Amino acid sequence: MVTDLARLERLLGGPDLAWLVERVRARLERGEGTGGVALLSAPSERERAAVARLLGRRPSQGAALRVPLAEVEGVLRRAEVAVTLDEAMVALHGPLADRASERKAEERAWAAAFAEAEAAVSARPVLAAWCDDLRATGTLRRLARGDPRAARRILRDVAAVLDRLLAPPVPRSVLAAEVLGDGHALDDGRPVGTLVLRAARLLGGVPDGGGAEWRREVWASVGVLVGDLTAPVLTLGLPGDVQSVTGRALAAWAEVGQPAHLTLRQLVRHPPLLALAGRDVFVCENPTVVAAAADLLGPRCAPLACVSGHPSAAANALLRLLAGAGARLRYHGDFDWGGLTIANALFARFSFAPWRYDTSAYRAAAERTGGAGARLTGVPVTAVWDADLPPAMQATGYRVEEERVLDDLLADLDETS
Repeated sequence: MVTDLARLERLLGGPDLAWLVERVRARLERGEGTGGVALLSAPSERERAAVARLLGRRPSQGAALRVPLAEVEGVLRRAEVAVTLDEAMVALHGPLADRASERKAEERAWAAAFAEAEAAVSARPVLAAWCDDLRATGTLRRLARGDPRAARRILRDVAAVLDRLLAPPVPRSVLAAEVLGDGHALDDGRPVGTLVLRAARLLGGVPDGGGAEWRREVWASVGVLVGDLTAPVLTLGLPGDVQSVTGRALAAWAEVGQPAHLTLRQLVRHPPLLALAGRDVFVCENPTVVAAAADLLGPRCAPLACVSGHPSAAANALLRLLAGAGARLRYHGDFDWGGLTIANALFARFSFAPWRYDTSAYRAAAERTGGAGARLTGVPVTAVWDADLPPAMQATGYRVEEERVLDDLLADLDETS
């Protein structure tokens, strides 16, 4: 018990010993006791002098100031102002916190929060990796700003949204409003939206990626529509069906040989029944191919889809439907580094067969241009379906766009030939 608070404050309460009091208090709150040493790097002369007065010795001259805490406690005891440093710290600045107990309580709170995540995925084994990621990366702690109670609230909202996924398609804002009472709760960057998106990628079987189109595709894979009228996919000659609205529209356009734009909304809300098992479906990079095929071939054109550069969410949704229907996807793109980059991503997802898009086709096309093609620029990339293609392109040094081989492509698309 402190017997003389005024004397204690004179001994330890000055500004030149504030660092010492702070370190002692921190050690005690961590449960480390007073058997160690308080260390101060680069002390001032006033701080050296204050420690010297406290301990009754000459000021030290070392680069750092070392103060044995047992000696400080001995000074207080001999001065009969406090028996222990614990008593002195309480008298100076109030009760000591029990940091060890606080850490254990926080650990229990986080364990309860992660239990919420495990409960949310208990019926969805595919999301086990999602739970592991939450623990390993600290994502949940960051989104909850270090508050386990906030984390539990976030995860309860996530679980409520997960229970509504893979139901009849719904706009994201509507889903957020209905389930969470906030139409923006699932927006990009919001905590619940961030975690649900990561779970949706696994539920929908979408490869890891990034960017706005990828996020739209992930949401669409679980029946949630975002920007569903933007960046439609261009098609020609896809057979329709009589069961779905989209299928009936496709049948009408195929009959007269006109191209059709399919939106993500149509493909998710009313997916066509594509009777294409075992058939070739040609996929090109540039809309010019579709336009030329419609002009020359019309209803004689084989099934054709165009990704229009980097595939949109609608394009990926259509290719997934085609692959799921058993169609053989055959892809052609520009012979340049950008074209190969697009094709690599498509091959990783859909394992297409090249359509005049390999080393022999490139050499033949480059030879026909007679050196009139544009020069290759940019950083070379590999071609996962044909390792010899990039070296051949580098050796020749020319790019070959689809427009330069249009006659060959149209000949393949003519179903009457």
